[in-house]
Amino acid sequence: MENKKKILITGANGLLGQKIVQQLVREGEYEVIATGRGSCRLPGKGFKYISLDLENAAAVEKVLLEERPHTLIHGAAMTNVDTCELNQEACYSANVLATSYLIKASESIGAHFIFVSTDFIFKGNEGPLDEEALPNPVNYYGQTKLEAEKLVMGSKLKWAIARTVLVFGIAHDLSRSNIVLWVKESLESGKEIQVVDDQFRTPTLAEDLAEGCILIAKKGAEGIFNISGPDFLTPYQMAVITAEFFGLDLSLIKKTDSFKFTQPAKRPLKTGFNIEKARKELGFDPKTFRTAIGILSKQIILARS
Repeated sequence: MENKKKILITGANGLLGQKIVQQLVREGEYEVIATGRGSCRLPGKGFKYISLDLENAAAVEKVLLEERPHTLIHGAAMTNVDTCELNQEACYSANVLATSYLIKASESIGAHFIFVSTDFIFKGNEGPLDEEALPNPVNYYGQTKLEAEKLVMGSKLKWAIARTVLVFGIAHDLSRSNIVLWVKESLESGKEIQVVDDQFRTPTLAEDLAEGCILIAKKGAEGIFNISGPDFLTPYQMAVITAEFFGLDLSLIKKTDSFKFTQPAKRPLKTGFNIEKARKELGFDPKTFRTAIGILSKQIILARS
């Protein structure tokens, strides 16, 4: 263990965090420190788990000074867009203040800081977007992630930002659904679903996002990288591909548009990412949406067995 570089992950109990930890442990190149709120929900071994409240500046400083990671991947965030809109103080604390505490503590140890961000920092008029696109969020969640990005960019750290889009996957002990599971379960139970066809995204398999973050860490890369899936799709198209893959009834999928839904937070219409920079500089090679569903279907079978 002595000669291995140490890597610390925030949000390790979440979907992305679990995938990053599992991948790092499997590869065995790093000493892995997983941090999360409350007790450890990660399966397996090969990592050290520390319960950490990121909104407690003193606790953050103590853990980082004790562990002294070479690299920190900050994936923890409050990500439910509507909850963020309705609970702005909690969202600010989780997404901005926590990031500021991590940056300050990381500066004191000189860690390579990798921040996971989102397509929701954009207004969404003209996707797919490249890394030079100008941010202009339409909801509070996007505002806080953009503010956190600015803190990262303004820091004294060696930093990288991994922006992503509509992450989906399944992980241990997680109750949150995703578009693939929602479509599959709804259609299997014979339920008709309304799915929007006027929003565009590049949906991202959680394993691919984890891989992108790890490539940034391994290469010591700096700057902004778009890390998403390669396919530019509407949620309606995603639902159709999902139904076709599982051999489900397509007639149950009804096309609609965003204006028919009333949600607390506004969504950008057209985001999605151009990922050429990540392909060239990192060797990032994400799965197509159809291939990703195949991976997910095997994981569903394993989870139930």
